Amino acid sequence: MAKLSSLPQLWPFFLRICILNLVFNFKIIALGDDNDGSSGDFTSSSESRCKNTNFQIFLPPPYQNISSTICKPVWHTYELRYTKKDDTTTIILSAPYTVGWVGIGFSRDGKMVGSSAMVGWINKHGHAKIKQYYLRGNKSSEVIVNKGELPLNTVPAAVATNGAEIYLAFQLKTTIPFGKQPILLAFSTKHPHEHHLSKHDDETSIIFDFSSSSSDSKDSSSNGLVQMRKNHGVVGVIGWGLILPVGAIVARYFKHKEPIWFYLHSVFQFVGFVFGLVTVLLGLQLHSKMHVHIPAHKGIGIFVLVLSILQVLAFFLRPNRDSKFRKIWNLYHGWFGRMALFFAALNIVLGMQAAGAGNNWKTSYGFLVGIIIVTVIVLEVLAYLKRLEKRSLPPNFQMDPLEETFPSNNLPKG
Repeated sequence: MAKLSSLPQLWPFFLRICILNLVFNFKIIALGDDNDGSSGDFTSSSESRCKNTNFQIFLPPPYQNISSTICKPVWHTYELRYTKKDDTTTIILSAPYTVGWVGIGFSRDGKMVGSSAMVGWINKHGHAKIKQYYLRGNKSSEVIVNKGELPLNTVPAAVATNGAEIYLAFQLKTTIPFGKQPILLAFSTKHPHEHHLSKHDDETSIIFDFSSSSSDSKDSSSNGLVQMRKNHGVVGVIGWGLILPVGAIVARYFKHKEPIWFYLHSVFQFVGFVFGLVTVLLGLQLHSKMHVHIPAHKGIGIFVLVLSILQVLAFFLRPNRDSKFRKIWNLYHGWFGRMALFFAALNIVLGMQAAGAGNNWKTSYGFLVGIIIVTVIVLEVLAYLKRLEKRSLPPNFQMDPLEETFPSNNLPKG
């Protein structure tokens, strides 16, 4: 029978086997596919599936004062709100947005040719633009600006952004009440050039019922994408914002707890890596389904994942303590880890900004970062005082190595 003292030597072997097993057996359960963009009949929808939005923050009057709108998810995370008063119908379309244009068209037969559309965008100088277009043909030259058959009233149309979404608001004067109306939705990630629209990146046509006075739904795709976006944020904050920093703190300040610090550090970092991997996969899935263009957030996320993969590889390639390559490995492992944590924190902030996260998200993450920073400062000050105490001891005095609680100025060698 193996002696109990041999267990610390066997533990790294078993830990490596467990990690390999988890890596090769790890599976992501993806949410079901959303609406594929084909025509559909949106005769009703659930107001509870629409986001709570305070128009007073970013829309001008009279749109900021509109209440009791009927809201229906229509395509990806596009939401169409409307309200009717006398012969005036107020329409507000919200959609994911970073660059380019977003448009909503009204058609007689569901086809683009012959329809009229309201198109909004924020130009390169940050100015909001919204225009009516008449779609005379399929060519860009046949999309005529400031023309169309929409019965706009005298209230100017408006366009504004709120977080990572754009809002198009306008009013129609309808002598004949709207009923089931063919609607066209489209977007492009390229800015219009002198009000001439670039070809759309994607589009769809639906039948939208403006006559419904209640909000019952047959479609939950928008709700699923909203939940996926929340999951993306929560998993990212837990993995990159909590678990990985805690694992790094364990490695730097608790090396005197041999060998438990190593096992804790390995487990924390591997679990954090799995959370980070899930975060990136959810983000890529959102990108493909929502068609939102956030290059900085996406690029930094993939970069942090690559750094995390290199850290996992470093675990398997860790040289022995007496190896001549150990110092190089320590530098590589330490600084790549710091880079990953820094860019992960930066990317969480960018993600919250892009998603238009509420104050509760920002406050919670700020509180978490504050606790981590204060903890690191306190432990670093205690480590500095410990080093001063060690230097003040007589040269012939030997400290018990088990009492050396905090790291030296050199990088950790564990």
